[in-house]
Amino acid sequence: METERQYKSALATLVTVFFFWGFIAASNGVFIPFCKTYFSLDQFQSQLIDFAFYGAYYFGALLLFIYSSIVNQDILNRWGYKNSIIYGLVLSALGAAAMIHFVGRAEAGSSDTFIYILGALFIIGLGFSLQQTAANPFAISLGEPSKGAHRLNLAGGVNSFGTAIGPIIVALILFGSAPKSGEELKAMIQNGEISISTVQYLYMAVGGLFLAAAALFFFSKKLPSAIDSSDFLKAPKAIGSLSIITILLCVCFYFIFNQYKGTPNNSLILFLSLAGLGIVVAGLLISNLLARKNQEGWGAMQYPQLVLGMLAIFTYVGVEVSIQSNLGELLKTPDFGSLNDTEIAPYISLYWGGLMIGRWVGAITVFNPAEGIKKWLYILVPYIAFGVILLVNYGAYSLNEVFLFGICIAIQIGGFFASKDNPSLTLKIFGILGLVAMVVGMLATGKIALFALLSGGLFCSIMWPCIFALSITGLGKYASQGSAFLIMMILGGAIIPPIQGKIADLWNIHASYWVTVICFAYLTIFAVKVRSLLKVQGANKNASI
Repeated sequence: METERQYKSALATLVTVFFFWGFIAASNGVFIPFCKTYFSLDQFQSQLIDFAFYGAYYFGALLLFIYSSIVNQDILNRWGYKNSIIYGLVLSALGAAAMIHFVGRAEAGSSDTFIYILGALFIIGLGFSLQQTAANPFAISLGEPSKGAHRLNLAGGVNSFGTAIGPIIVALILFGSAPKSGEELKAMIQNGEISISTVQYLYMAVGGLFLAAAALFFFSKKLPSAIDSSDFLKAPKAIGSLSIITILLCVCFYFIFNQYKGTPNNSLILFLSLAGLGIVVAGLLISNLLARKNQEGWGAMQYPQLVLGMLAIFTYVGVEVSIQSNLGELLKTPDFGSLNDTEIAPYISLYWGGLMIGRWVGAITVFNPAEGIKKWLYILVPYIAFGVILLVNYGAYSLNEVFLFGICIAIQIGGFFASKDNPSLTLKIFGILGLVAMVVGMLATGKIALFALLSGGLFCSIMWPCIFALSITGLGKYASQGSAFLIMMILGGAIIPPIQGKIADLWNIHASYWVTVICFAYLTIFAVKVRSLLKVQGANKNASI
């Protein structure tokens, strides 16, 4: 009984940590446009917040895999999942301390300080990378294995709730409760009435939470360290390929950052950014081509579904992050309401709330309800989740806006019914819905265009588990290694938003959203392609794809 209470206490703490992962990631949607105003940045520079935060996931996962290969043992197995989470929490707390220090010294218009803020976010992201790599299997180990999926879905639902309220809390911290016009906000920044230093209070709370969680795990001696019993499989050629990709990406972004030492050449910056994207795509495809000719040393990269899935995760994370990261700037344009920084947060919250809605619905099947009840839950749960979003943002939306998003939810519900719990069909349907929504968002203006773009959250919501499941199907003993490679591709959240930002600098913010159209197009193509690949391999004999 005592052990069970210890487990419940640890799970409660772990779920709280899941909440703050979502909270901080989503709050960037408000933090980005504010930093653009505060530090006098262009749109590309403002997107470097995502570059630092999500790039850390890639570097963290890659370094863990390289180190594990050197010692010929999964480093998380050497540390244990519990200790790995503790180290990740402490690392994120150090990042929070760095953020407190640097925002306290940040002066309006001084982009030099912005670089240090990016460094602090990178450290926080590194900690998150370590935490998330260990947290999912650790949650499964905290109790009966048969209920492990339920615990993960609980944690995921709480994470999504954090994404819904994060933008609101950060907006209140930065701006207070009273709306302010763009010119009024700039004047208050110049007069020192509004300062980025107020973010210190948020990161004091977050850093304190991380340390408290680390202490709870550390002093809970009855908690299992938990390890994965499977053997660690090396993939030296895959590591070599990923290392070359990483070095070339660093070279590209070195020259990009160097441009900002003088008058930046926007066309050159866009070219270099696209070159970075091309390096990732070409590097992975060439790796798979070589691996299929000679499998030795390539590990999971010999499987085309895994490599195409890596690109799909890259694209999915990129489009999910990019829609909301550039949304603040879009909402400032006359065609989208001419909103100011203080009025943006409810729409960022609504976008992330769309992901929460889809994930809550996606968790229904795990609980194995009767077919009749399941159909009703598919209809009721999305609108219950929508009610939570409306409550969090009480009074922020007009009746017309509530109606429009309600229609978007109805379309999503139709997608769930049509997909029949089939991963490839689900991904194809939601990819097509996302593609259509983005095209509508590009061809229209006003509320129709805005809510078409916001519905991207609804259609992204169910994609991660579908891509993951399809990508590791048929990998056999390489499934764990394939999962590690997929986690690295969170890198898409670091690469795609800056590309969209630089397109906005060269043309306009609305035109930049054609990037999202291309992303959803690839996700749809992947859904079709991977199904045919798995059929050829015969990997679907014992699984519904």
